Amino acid sequence: MVPGQPQPYRYGISQKELGRKKAAAPVLEKRHRKYFLRFSYTEEVPLTKTPAKERIICSVDLGLNTDAVCTIMRSDGTVLGRRFIDFPSEKDRMYRVLGRISRFQREHGSAQVKSRWAYAKRLNTELGRKIAGAVTGYAEENHADVIVFEYLETKGKISGRKKQKLHLWRKRDIQKRCEHQAHRRGIRISRICAWNTSRLAYDGSGTVVRDPGNHSLCTFQNGKRYNCDLSASYNIGARYFIRELLKPLPVTERSLLEAKVPSVKRRISCVYADLRELFSEMEILRVA
Repeated sequence: MVPGQPQPYRYGISQKELGRKKAAAPVLEKRHRKYFLRFSYTEEVPLTKTPAKERIICSVDLGLNTDAVCTIMRSDGTVLGRRFIDFPSEKDRMYRVLGRISRFQREHGSAQVKSRWAYAKRLNTELGRKIAGAVTGYAEENHADVIVFEYLETKGKISGRKKQKLHLWRKRDIQKRCEHQAHRRGIRISRICAWNTSRLAYDGSGTVVRDPGNHSLCTFQNGKRYNCDLSASYNIGARYFIRELLKPLPVTERSLLEAKVPSVKRRISCVYADLRELFSEMEILRVA
């Protein structure tokens, strides 16, 4: 460190990059009995304005068995890529900590487990950071215009065991972090109704039956065995495109398409097969 000369910025942020950002007022915050001065900067990033038919999306299903399943999809239903994102060692570490907390509570009561729960929450937060970074990186790698998630109900009291609560908190944290990271890259975020995305088969054959031995697998009504989270990610992407394709159409044209593909009327029952059929009908109508 040389006195009188400008010092390099920390965290890899150069002076040139900071010059394009607007500095906000510093904030004094307290963390773990220590005080820190936090400097924040704001920047304007234009989001993509690609038409709906030309968009490439990354539909994401945040599951229990796999951390995230991503599918790169076009508006006609063409699947360009798939990725299973999972961090098993981090989850095992957190679940071992939860087991120790449970045993400690049985032996000593719940009055002395504050620090243990704080450690479990920090592990959960770190896992959320890794998943969010992997999802956003995969979307950017495939030039996705939109990242599509399920809408999570955030009102009311969270019921269930501590493990389930941590999982739901992590889902919310992942979506929030992905939104910030995606907007910095010019990628939009969208959410669709979560009802029946995992319950219905992507090929339109009806409800699925979960494998009792392996909950990540399921059996369709036609006998096909498939990954349940991957099927859900197909349905998530399909529901997004069905909404975006029908929304700008005139009422008469939309009614005509809904008459030919009745399943798109109820958004909570739309699946990937409905998108393929709807796109085919739209192309026939356009040529005619």
